[in-house]
Amino acid sequence: TGRHTLQRIHCRSETSKGVYCLQYDETRIISGLRDNTIKVWKSKMDSDSQMWDRNTLECVQILTGHTGSVLCLQYDENIIISGSSDSTVRVWDVHTGEMLNTLIHHCEAVLHLRFCDGIMVTCSKDRSIAVWDMQSPTEINLRRVLVGHRAAVNVVDFDEKYIVSASGDRTIKVWSTSTCEFVRTLNGHKRGIACLQYRDCLVVSGSSDNTIRLWDIESGACLRTLEGHEELVRCIRFDNKRIVSGAYDGKIKVWDLAAALDPRSPAGSLCLRTLVEHSGRVFRLQFDEFQIVSSSHDDTILIWDFLNVPIETSSTSSTRSPTRTYTYVNN
Repeated sequence: TGRHTLQRIHCRSETSKGVYCLQYDETRIISGLRDNTIKVWKSKMDSDSQMWDRNTLECVQILTGHTGSVLCLQYDENIIISGSSDSTVRVWDVHTGEMLNTLIHHCEAVLHLRFCDGIMVTCSKDRSIAVWDMQSPTEINLRRVLVGHRAAVNVVDFDEKYIVSASGDRTIKVWSTSTCEFVRTLNGHKRGIACLQYRDCLVVSGSSDNTIRLWDIESGACLRTLEGHEELVRCIRFDNKRIVSGAYDGKIKVWDLAAALDPRSPAGSLCLRTLVEHSGRVFRLQFDEFQIVSSSHDDTILIWDFLNVPIETSSTSSTRSPTRTYTYVNN
């Protein structure tokens, strides 16, 4: 159908020039900013429907402590973990905003991190990857440093079998989660790799060669190259049906995953829609069945809602224009 409502949250502050990272759930959005802060946005419960009302989002907490831009973060029901250009990783209480721990290990900016089931993996501009054992928020110990990339390591992802890392050196490297030993390299991108997601046997990566590649992690084979973005592909997410990518051209593209994995599909049939609303580079995005939340160098977080579309919307309306825009200004 291509119809959606659009909600726009402005995150401008005097020193802010961009929301670098975000994660959301039903009740909140947590974003990391260039002004060294983490902002927590919460919605109110609608008393009639007993649903969380996204239109009431407001900034309820600002976490301060990093001395550089907050480049990456992840949170769960208890903690937020953030990485920064100040080269530290910090752990925060998700409810109180209290800083619980500071990990000083990397010697340059921490570019990405993931944690799950007592393991955390961080990566840095210093070309290394660190694997951590997390006993508790205050007891996090370095298990192993993975060295092999020849440039900044921009992104990591992992499950119980593999750790996957991607770098400005144009390669994706695969490591064993249990032993931390190197397994294989995925070669093919012609320039550095900015983003990647790994799930089951599939790795999807985005690069400054403007392409997206799909890889079989077990064989190392490149299954498909997606072309269409005009600048560096900065963020990528996929689920069972779709791949959503955001790029420095300000565009967000939605791709058909099943078609991309079918070698018989013509290249022109793979991009389902292009969303053009950000005026700056798209840095991060997350999506679910009904919405895409994206953040950009234009200091905004956009919520693309494909579920709650006003009835009066004409079916001929372009997929490129929002039907309704909500604006939240945070002074």
